[in-house]
Amino acid sequence: MNKICVVGLGPGNLDFLTGAGKKAIESCEVVIGGERQLEELDELISKKCEKYTLGKLLEVVDYIKSKEGKDITVVVSGDTGFYSLLPFLKKNFKSEEIRVIPGISSYQYLFSRIGECWQNYTLASVHGRDFDYIKSLQNDTGVVLLTDDKNTPYDIAKKICEAKITDVEMVIGERLSYSDEKISKVKVTDYNLLKRDFKMNIVILRKI
Repeated sequence: MNKICVVGLGPGNLDFLTGAGKKAIESCEVVIGGERQLEELDELISKKCEKYTLGKLLEVVDYIKSKEGKDITVVVSGDTGFYSLLPFLKKNFKSEEIRVIPGISSYQYLFSRIGECWQNYTLASVHGRDFDYIKSLQNDTGVVLLTDDKNTPYDIAKKICEAKITDVEMVIGERLSYSDEKISKVKVTDYNLLKRDFKMNIVILRKI
C-alpha cells in the first residue's frame, strides 16, 4: 500500500502549518482527522478528496486498510511526536508504511511567545492520563503540561500549593495561535484567581 502520511498541524492556525504538511494535505486522496481539524483544513482539502472523521481508533485501522493504493493523510494536532496518534498507528502498520511530517507543538509555540527556551523543562501531559508534576517540580527546572477538563490550571496550582511548593509561576496559554489567543502569568499561590472556565490550553510551571 502507499505510505500513510501523518501530518502535524501545529498549534491550530494554518499559518503555522509547515509547507510539507500543506502539500501532503492538498495532494492526498483520503484525509483523516478530528471533526474540528477537518473543518479548519477545508480550504486546503481537494473537493475530490474523501474525508474520514476520527471516531473509534480500531475502526480507523480497518478504514485505512480498505483504502489500499490511495494516498492517505492522517492529520494530528500539534507535533506528530508529542502525544499524538502516531504511536497507535505504528502498532497497527509497519514503519515503512508510514511517512511522518512533524508540526510545531503547542509548547514550542508558547515558549516562543514568552521568548524563552524549553530544553531544560520536563514535557508531560495530564490530558486523560496521570503524571506526578509535584515530584517533577522538586527535581527539575520546570514542567510543561497538556491539560484537560479535570486537570485545569486551578486544580494544578492548588495541588502544588497543598504540597507546600510556593515558588512557582504558572504560564497559561489558551487558544494558542488563534485571534483570541490569551497568555496569562499567575503565581500558584494565587490559584483562586484561576477559578474560571479555560479554553483549550497548555500550562508551563516554572520556578521563580
